[in-house]
Amino acid sequence: MTGRKARWLVLSDGARPTEDLYLLDPAAPALRAAGVDVARWPARRWRGPLAGLALRRMRGRHVLLCRSLPEPWLQRLAQHRAALGRLTYIIDDDIPAAAADERLPAAYRARMQRLAAQQPRILTLADEVVACSETLAQRLRPEHPAVSVLTPTLPAPLPPRTHLDTPPSLQAPWAIGFHGTRAHRADLAAIAPALARLLEQRRAVRLEIMLGRFTPPELAELPRVHTPAPLPWARFRRYQARRRLHIGLAPLLETPFNQAKSPIKFLDIAAMGGVGLYSRRRPYTEIVRDGEDGLLVDDDPEAWYEALAWLLDHPDRAREMAANAAHKAAAVGDPQRAAAFWQART
Repeated sequence: MTGRKARWLVLSDGARPTEDLYLLDPAAPALRAAGVDVARWPARRWRGPLAGLALRRMRGRHVLLCRSLPEPWLQRLAQHRAALGRLTYIIDDDIPAAAADERLPAAYRARMQRLAAQQPRILTLADEVVACSETLAQRLRPEHPAVSVLTPTLPAPLPPRTHLDTPPSLQAPWAIGFHGTRAHRADLAAIAPALARLLEQRRAVRLEIMLGRFTPPELAELPRVHTPAPLPWARFRRYQARRRLHIGLAPLLETPFNQAKSPIKFLDIAAMGGVGLYSRRRPYTEIVRDGEDGLLVDDDPEAWYEALAWLLDHPDRAREMAANAAHKAAAVGDPQRAAAFWQART
């Protein structure tokens, strides 16, 4: 479908970060300018008689699903699949790997188990699957004949980095931040000894962990540690756009779930004006040049402590690496790249 007759619908189960960063933010403006009608419908609001009305309005539309869908809607789409246009499935996590990972929080893992149970049916309905990384794409290709790769776009405009002009001091402590989800609580706990040692020996730092009550207790009780609760997506985006970090943390243990991750943390840290410390494995080894636009760190608390201490002792190099990271993030997370990806599918 092309021109004014093209109609795209994101049938949303609430995965708004995925919908926004992979499709709506980078591509919807360009699609609409080209005459494509792009809309997002919250699936859980279209229930009962409203679901029948929604199905009639969906006839001939290009439908896009992200991560999951309420069970009644899966049944409806299967029953009315022939009346729809193309159906695309966007996925940014290895959901079966998460469902099997006993290190993940029990409630999160239970939710992933429910999603893993429905994923084969979504794959059967989809004309194309869009994965967040080549590793995830490779895992999905035996299950679907058309799998493409699209990495996320920048989550916020790149800020000025004047906060890095001042070396760390008691009057101007450097902010170290971890802004991962609770799915990465075990990754953070693995480097907790390094962070505890740093806070004990370096008073010119403060640590922010946006996990709230899910923060590992060995970190939550330390001085100069702030543990705000995770924010809803819209509020977090506003927070991220104004929050400035000096150093961002992206630890990632060697697990099947982590192996399929996108480079979103590289973009997140750049969007907050910082330089990142990353585990020395995919996806970071594919995007970070060690010592140039970030530091790659081995799975050892001592290595994490040394990397953090080195950055604090070399603020000029930290500032230089943050600038290089911003330059790379602007290219890797360029919205035009994602816009071209979706425009090619109109």
